[in-house]
Amino acid sequence: MTPACPILHVDMDAFYASVMTRDRPELHDVPVVVGGGHRGVVLSANYPARRFGIRSGMPGAEAARLCPHALTMPPDFGLLTPVSRAIMETFRTVTPLVEVTSLDEAFLDVRGAVRLFGPPETIAERLRSRIRAEHGITCSVGIAASISVAKLASRQAKPDGVRVIPPDRFVAEVHPLDVGVLYGVGEATRQRLHRLGLVTVGDVAAVEVDLLRRMLGNHLGGHLHALVWGTDRTELVPGGAGVFGFGEGEPEGSMGAQHTLAVDVRDRVTLRRELLRLTARVAARVRTAGRTGRTVSVTVRFSDFTTVQRSRTLPVATDVTQEVYAVAVRLLDGLLDRGPRRLAVRLVGVRVEGLRPLRPADGRQMVLGERDPGWPDADRAVDRAIDRFGGSAVRRASLL
Repeated sequence: MTPACPILHVDMDAFYASVMTRDRPELHDVPVVVGGGHRGVVLSANYPARRFGIRSGMPGAEAARLCPHALTMPPDFGLLTPVSRAIMETFRTVTPLVEVTSLDEAFLDVRGAVRLFGPPETIAERLRSRIRAEHGITCSVGIAASISVAKLASRQAKPDGVRVIPPDRFVAEVHPLDVGVLYGVGEATRQRLHRLGLVTVGDVAAVEVDLLRRMLGNHLGGHLHALVWGTDRTELVPGGAGVFGFGEGEPEGSMGAQHTLAVDVRDRVTLRRELLRLTARVAARVRTAGRTGRTVSVTVRFSDFTTVQRSRTLPVATDVTQEVYAVAVRLLDGLLDRGPRRLAVRLVGVRVEGLRPLRPADGRQMVLGERDPGWPDADRAVDRAIDRFGGSAVRRASLL
């Protein structure tokens, strides 16, 4: 294999379930589901559970219906996080160009490592061997020239394998596949394309990019055109903001939180209160990291599992809870007003994106005569109190 395919996507196989059952041989052949429960979603399912059709992201109630005798356990991040951190450090012994996308997967650019360690396939096998020996779990590796194709290849390699899709075989191997296999094409986009008669990757590739942009919007059309030709992003952004310790992986340059509500909620005041709680948590993490962000996004999942997201970009970057919340609550209200048949809400989430290091010039320019509300100082006072006395030391009155 030549450096024409320098991007590796390494994905742990059923990571949550594998780590939590690796020291319990009696569970080797037992269907195990991590997460789920009555209200949650499945975080991971081992391969015996997957034979019943259980998949990550599936509602816990559906998983229980498919396999009533499956063992369900909550995730133990005290166990999972150190393993994840150690694996990511293993990746960095090969290359500093590691883009972490979640606790259990990352992209690696190994073009600078081939002289020392050999071709990408050899590097992939080296990493797989170390992870198996040191942590007792397996992983799958996709190798390609771009991020999306490497991700596709790792899916095809599962479980416990290596798959290479070089540029000269991309059309023959990928164009016959359903368009839903592409990285970033979710079920809603897949169904939309199918309704347009674009079923396979090749069907979309046959459409001129300008027509795709008119059909799907400028951004989605252009991005999809790059995906169907395997010409998407080839340069990695090392790092991975906020991945460790929060129970969910986050893309580089953003921090967020979401919560599945105990019961489906229609009351807008209750939803706003939950959004404020999440926003305060996220903004505090942004400040702790010494970052500010310009884009706020809100996610809502309705009781029929329809998931919608909206975002808005601010004129200037911020780390102030109240400023983030003011934007988030407007986005929430817009999603509720346009939601499907005004269904109750099952999950709500908020994210701050476009993160960058805090700069002295950051902050909104005040209008002459305007009074400074003092929110940044208040936020930092709360941060100091919580850091010293714990998370319950200070709470907003509306959250009591």
